[in-house]
Amino acid sequence: MKTIVFLNLFIMVIFLGCEDRIYQPDMMPPAAPRNLYAEAGDNLVELFWTQNSERDVAGYRVYAHSSNSKRVQYIGSTNTNHFIDRGIENGVTYYYAVTAHDINGNENEMSREYIYATPRPEGRDVILKDFRRYPNLSGYDFSTYSVGRYNDDYTDFFFEYYNGVYYLNVWDDTEIQGMGYTRSLYDIIESPTTGWSPTKDAQAIAGHTYVIRTWDSHYAKVRITSLTSTRIVFDWAYQLQAHNPFLKIDKSKERKPLTRNFSSRG
Repeated sequence: MKTIVFLNLFIMVIFLGCEDRIYQPDMMPPAAPRNLYAEAGDNLVELFWTQNSERDVAGYRVYAHSSNSKRVQYIGSTNTNHFIDRGIENGVTYYYAVTAHDINGNENEMSREYIYATPRPEGRDVILKDFRRYPNLSGYDFSTYSVGRYNDDYTDFFFEYYNGVYYLNVWDDTEIQGMGYTRSLYDIIESPTTGWSPTKDAQAIAGHTYVIRTWDSHYAKVRITSLTSTRIVFDWAYQLQAHNPFLKIDKSKERKPLTRNFSSRG
């Protein structure tokens, strides 16, 4: 009789133990995503991070606030390690945090680290003509995204063809520097703050990108896609925030706490 009772108790313990292992809920969230960085575009920011290694990760949730609003908000989700925040305002800095969640709904706490980016306007296939022959169509103003006269008060740079050489020129209160050949406008991440041309010009070459610091300390980049003796065609990007040299990517060297809830020639 004692043997039967003991056997029954033993079976119950085994059964309960198995049941406990089978039905015990998963309460462990995934690790926080790592190596988050952001690339600024025109009215958008692209986010990237390292894919989590846990097999039960179901996706990621993105949170943000802007320099205009300190309230952290959920803005979307993705099941990849890439997210695009579209339709945001150029010239405003946005701060982002990303969490991971698993198939059981467990989500890691929002990281106390953030990454930030400032979207900026850009343009394509703009045409400037040689100022000696077409003075009214030779200058470009980044602040109004417009072509105009080379010596207009607002002109940031202008095109010149002189003695068989092509030039991009700026005025005395503006700086320019050639960055060499690039595959696209996006190859130049950040504008340099030194090394400007002492002659206030740079030889214009198709496929090359140039950085410009305007008279009011805004940074811009220009990539020439084609040129002839009468005109150049170029793409551009312009940072609306003064003194901000980032033209593609804002990647902080040190992560910070997400506070408050997250001359023409003669």
